[in-house]
Amino acid sequence: MTTILVTGGTGTLGRLVTQRLRADGHEVRVLSRHTPPYAVDLRKGGSGLDAALDGVETVVHCASGPRGDERAAEHLIAAARRAGVGHLVYVSIVGVDRVPLGYYRSKLAVERLVEASGLGWSVLRATQFHDLPVTLLERLAGLPVVLLPAGISDQPVEVAEVAARLADLAVAPPAGRVPDLGGPEVRSFESLARAYLRATGRRRPVLNVPLFGATYRALRAGGHLTPQQALGKGTFEEYLERRFGR
Repeated sequence: MTTILVTGGTGTLGRLVTQRLRADGHEVRVLSRHTPPYAVDLRKGGSGLDAALDGVETVVHCASGPRGDERAAEHLIAAARRAGVGHLVYVSIVGVDRVPLGYYRSKLAVERLVEASGLGWSVLRATQFHDLPVTLLERLAGLPVVLLPAGISDQPVEVAEVAARLADLAVAPPAGRVPDLGGPEVRSFESLARAYLRATGRRRPVLNVPLFGATYRALRAGGHLTPQQALGKGTFEEYLERRFGR
């Protein structure tokens, strides 16, 4: 079976990718900053990264953060070249080329590094996981009125479905940029907010507030959505039921 390294293998997505690959009989190494034996900070690189990649055939790059993703990718790609890795799989976000958020720009820059790496590569863009709107709504619902950006929709996807797709890509030949993976429904943010309030038993009025700026315009235009690739099955309400038991 293939030896596969999963970066960010203890995170929300990487943990599920690791479980899926191991269940299929593959040898999987987990790389994260604080988990031995492959405790490596990709932003710093170093000899630990070379040791983690020794004998690895495929890398699934799930590690990501608010800062340093490009430097981390440069270190990973250089070490993967030295180790003779044959396939680098990278998970990105739908809309990184359309929504001018700093984090999205960084993800797009990493995509380009992967494409120019000289390695065999596959890139999957997915919409945001269900837990992101919930995290945002938890903060917003702390106020007496839930203030929402007017005219914004979302298309949350089940993280386990993204993990399954990455695991499939990891054991297949390099495929380049593969079709996006979006959640099953494009939903107004207000409908997500009301579903969240019902699931948590909270009573709050909801008010839509228009915002300004290039990022808001891009989101209103649906730059972060992929309705033509609504391939996910798990709905937002199913996620809420699992998480809150209502």
